[in-house]
Amino acid sequence: MSLRAPDTFGSFLALGLTTMVAVQAFVNISVVLGLIADQRHSAPVVSAGGSSLLINLVGMGILLNVSQHASPEA
Repeated sequence: MSLRAPDTFGSFLALGLTTMVAVQAFVNISVVLGLIADQRHSAPVVSAGGSSLLINLVGMGILLNVSQHASPEA
């Protein structure tokens, strides 16, 4: 999706926000499977802290906005 963004800034923004959520999800899955030690990382959407949830929801809203302005698939 970031490759179809209307400009370079939108591409990097989408890539960064996607990476932010993907890394948090990877850490959460790794802790659940016991691959890494639990150091109280927050989950992407189901966090106990309101600030993490707020930042992730704002990021997802921005991603939706970038996807609305993306060029059609060629």
